[in-house]
Amino acid sequence: MPMEKGPDSSRPNLSGRDMKMTLSLALVTLISAFGSSFQYGYNVSVINSPAPYMQDFYNKTYTDRHGVFMDKNFQTLLWSLTVSMFPLGGFFGSLMVGPLVNNCGRKGTLLINNLFSIVAAVLMGTSEIAKTFEVIILSRVIMGIYAGLASNVVPMFLGEMAPKNLRGAIGVVPQLFITIGILIAQILGLNSILGNVEGWPVLLGLTGIPSVIQLLTLPFFPESPRYLLIQKGNEDQARQALQRLRGWDDVDDEIEEMRLEDQSEKEEGQLSVLTLCTFRGLRWQLISIVVMMMGQQLSGVNAVFYYADRIFQSAGVETNNVQYVTVSIGAINVVMTCLAVFIVESLGRRILLLAGFGLCCGSCAVLTLALNLQNTVSWMSYLSIVCVILYIIGHAIGASPIPFVMITEMFLQSSRPAAFMVGGSVHWLCNFAVGLLFLYMEAGLGAYSFLIFCAICLITMVYIFFVVPETKNKTFMEINRIMAKRNKVEIQTEKEELMDIHTIPAGQAEKKKEISNSDL
Repeated sequence: MPMEKGPDSSRPNLSGRDMKMTLSLALVTLISAFGSSFQYGYNVSVINSPAPYMQDFYNKTYTDRHGVFMDKNFQTLLWSLTVSMFPLGGFFGSLMVGPLVNNCGRKGTLLINNLFSIVAAVLMGTSEIAKTFEVIILSRVIMGIYAGLASNVVPMFLGEMAPKNLRGAIGVVPQLFITIGILIAQILGLNSILGNVEGWPVLLGLTGIPSVIQLLTLPFFPESPRYLLIQKGNEDQARQALQRLRGWDDVDDEIEEMRLEDQSEKEEGQLSVLTLCTFRGLRWQLISIVVMMMGQQLSGVNAVFYYADRIFQSAGVETNNVQYVTVSIGAINVVMTCLAVFIVESLGRRILLLAGFGLCCGSCAVLTLALNLQNTVSWMSYLSIVCVILYIIGHAIGASPIPFVMITEMFLQSSRPAAFMVGGSVHWLCNFAVGLLFLYMEAGLGAYSFLIFCAICLITMVYIFFVVPETKNKTFMEINRIMAKRNKVEIQTEKEELMDIHTIPAGQAEKKKEISNSDL
């Protein structure tokens, strides 16, 4: 009689708790984040430094065409459109997420999305030669659509590929590359590099390079295994993708978990945004995402960056050197987001959210006081600088990166695309609103504007404390069970038994079956 093969001592712990970062998973994470998220950050700040030269180009082009100088109000309108079309395009891009990821896949959507970036980069890079400022405004819309798709699809793609013990860290990587994109744009935008009259078209056109790199390299990496199994029904391809990403052949536990998720959602099918908004079983998940996304953008991060130049000037920094201080702030943003990558799995999502919004709340309150007293108390200007740095640290470790991670974790496969559409739309609409309204707030309230941001941070923090659960090191189904209790809905008993059998050791599972049978 042949001997049964004993357990392989080299076989990894299939609970997912000790899964390591493999080369394939690391490369697909870096390529996805660099090719997509990096450009979101790059285009957020790329027009800040060369703004005076671009406005001169607008005026010169208009004068060459019509023989008269452009009206000042019309020039202000054109520049406002140049700035605001990016977040507006981001909103439209968010609305495209669901249809594209469901029909083309996560990887397929990222590849298609590169075309938007490449077209916009060519248009912006040749705008001066073509003597047209209209294509710059059009290109900002196109880049906004690109960023709207990228900011939602990359976290979804990476979150679905990562093992549960690395999902938070990998989920923060897109935000890290957003901050790197902002920093690189600030560095290249220095007057001594490309932020000048000759260099600004090149500065705008460089955004297409990461897209070309992603377009050439991403096809060699697998699609999301969850998409392949749950939505395409192709277990063989899903298994092959998992084996490549995990670095071992035995991926049965993860395949089984996906089957359970698929089984739990068979009756629902793919949820639309309308269905998601009216579905009781996902009520608190949806409210939580909306609150966190609103808190992220309405917490005043754009206002703090807007005030930063003035704050540093009041502390004695010369006007010509303010651009270098801005780069330093961008560097702090990168370093702290990088720190979040390494601590999110040890501290958890909830702690980082509470600490992040707490720091932002306290910084805004003290900054209001410091800005109002800096003309009478000399050292208050230095306190303002400290507040700006602490605010950036708070936003970098919690408020900026974690909400996108939570969308991936709090929704299952059938509802995740619709959830990203809602979360992304809220993100970009609030971004657009702050850009549109802050100048009026600043004119009417001055430094007291930050009290409004302080209140928003406080409300968001209180909501997270009472409602948002910790999702660290939990499977999607385990998180779904936690939220089901809050939504006061029940998961069918047979599904819970399947989960119990799946998550406890085989011997105990068999024993549990025997007990259940004896009860019958």
